[in-house]
Parts: sequence; C-alpha cells; structure tokens
Amino acid sequence: VQLQASGGGLVQTGDSLRLSCAASGRTFSSQGMGWFRQAPGKEREFVAAIDWSGIGTYYADSVRGRFTISRDKAKNTVYLQMDSLKTEDTAVYYCAADTYNIYSPKAYSYWGQGTQVTVSS
Repeated sequence: VQLQASGGGLVQTGDSLRLSCAASGRTFSSQGMGWFRQAPGKEREFVAAIDWSGIGTYYADSVRGRFTISRDKAKNTVYLQMDSLKTEDTAVYYCAADTYNIYSPKAYSYWGQGTQVTVSS
C-alpha cells in the first residue's frame, strides 16, 4: 500500500497550491483520509480530513475558509486545495488514510511521504 503526495512547492503569500495524494495497492473508498503538516521543530498537526462518503469534511481552525479537501473515489485520490496561503502554512504536508479518529495522527494506518510547501512573504 502506498500513498503518493505531490503538488508542493515554493509560492508567495496569497498564492494557491493544490496537493494530491494518490493511493495504490488498495482502495480507501470506505475510509476517511486526512492531511497533516509538520513545520520544523513542531509536532505534526491536523489540517483537514474527509470521511468515506466525501460529504463530511473537517478543518483545523487555522485553515478553515482557505483550504478545501476533496476526494475522487474513482481515482483513489484525495486533494487539498490551499488558497490565500500564509507564511505560517509553511511545512511538510502529509496525507494519511484509514483512521478511527480523523484528528489524531496516531490513529491513521497509512501515511504518504510528505510534500514540502514553502510560503514566502
């Protein structure tokens, strides 16, 4: 089972990025998926998650209204659209799948390798 995250990069404040996380080896159509991020010297933190149906979405307060999580079950892929980026959004972003608690990184069974997002002022 592999989660391949992509789409990170170097952008300026106010720009947008779209992260993708493609799953292979099994389908996660009946499980929740999420995005976390980790900045240097900080713990991994919850960013957003989506339930198995794709209808239920959940966001950290720091990104609500700026980020949008979505999923394409046919492609076994989850996306994170990030708009109005701020310097404090700079981090390595990780996707994760199969969880019993969408907010806790310890509750996820599968993790992607991470993609760097750097927002400059």
